[in-house]
Amino acid sequence: MHTRTLDRGPRVAVDEPRSEVEDSTLGGYFSVHSRPPAFEGCDRQPYTVSLEVEQVADPRAPYVGYLVFPRWAETGLGVVGHVQTDILCEGRGRDEVREMLGVLDLTHIKVLLDQAITRKHDQD
Repeated sequence: MHTRTLDRGPRVAVDEPRSEVEDSTLGGYFSVHSRPPAFEGCDRQPYTVSLEVEQVADPRAPYVGYLVFPRWAETGLGVVGHVQTDILCEGRGRDEVREMLGVLDLTHIKVLLDQAITRKHDQD
């Protein structure tokens, strides 16, 4: 299996089986709660997170993964914007990349959210 996690976080082995599902990782949270985790961003706005996988032109690693954070209206009645990370991982298959994103720890995802908010604020 060919996997490579980019240098934007700790390298994580994804092919080791887990004996129990924990909700401290993104994939574990989805499995346990059947919904995405919610966060309050550094801008004090409510966000959820979505795993995104895209096909690219690199034949060695034709799939890349990143996170999109929809920003919800303060009333919770709709999405009013979003921020996203840069590419976080790449691999040979869609499921492989989703699995790499799924092992990300929720505390690390909160850091990624705040970085994305700050980057977007600096661009505006």
